[in-house]
Amino acid sequence: MHPLSFRADDGETLRVWRHGESGPAIVFLHGWTASHLEWSPFIHALEKDHRVYRWDARAHGGPPPGTATVATAARMARDLDQMIDAFGLAGACFVGHSMGSLTLWQYLRDHGSGKIGRLCFIDQSPKLVTDDGWKFGIYGDFTPERSAAITQSFRDDFAEGVLRFTAYGLNDAARTGYEANGRGWQRLRDYLRGLPADALVACWEDLAQVDFRDVIPAIDRPVLLVYGGQSNFYLPGTGPWLAARIPDATLSLYEGANHSPHLLDPARFVAELARFAAG
Repeated sequence: MHPLSFRADDGETLRVWRHGESGPAIVFLHGWTASHLEWSPFIHALEKDHRVYRWDARAHGGPPPGTATVATAARMARDLDQMIDAFGLAGACFVGHSMGSLTLWQYLRDHGSGKIGRLCFIDQSPKLVTDDGWKFGIYGDFTPERSAAITQSFRDDFAEGVLRFTAYGLNDAARTGYEANGRGWQRLRDYLRGLPADALVACWEDLAQVDFRDVIPAIDRPVLLVYGGQSNFYLPGTGPWLAARIPDATLSLYEGANHSPHLLDPARFVAELARFAAG
């Protein structure tokens, strides 16, 4: 493992971890409230034949060493563009889970696909808020009013608000686990309590406003879609909706998996991703 960093054009220092010495490059972008550690289960299997890069997005991964500017989708996409240049990652396979997918869609909108080789999106909708013409946002019923209430719950008690947001969605097992308050949920609560709540709420407020539906049909790179059949947040039709509109897309549905299908079946994910990254 090689811990690295680069300085963005606003002075923020962003941390990056590199694994492997040769082979196709894979760049991992984690979800909201997560960090580079989200990808730890896959590193050993991938680093033998790939160069693997994973970052901590700004406002994520612990106390930021720089100026801690608000992590908007546009700012993170700009960070990604500068990371690509800093480490020579043009043509890599870029993998985004949840917020990481939103970052990639923002990147395509702002910077185009010229530096992109392949793309993998994991369990994310291009628009979180629902309306009369859009049902594939959060819960299938995430009105502006419900979005505002969720955001307020994050302000009131960040850790508990995030746990309840995850538990009281579309995955019954998550609800049961939260109400039983098992050890895993307790550990997650302790982890969330150590995060910079104000910065992450500000990030969330930006992400809740995005709409990348116009970006989807313009994607001109091969795409792997990895979606959970029992996602905490998204209806089962979300992945198929994207697959029907991206010109070169392969949908891999993990039946019974939640919002993190890659973590529920890491062996399958590694095999599919390695095959996809190799073209």
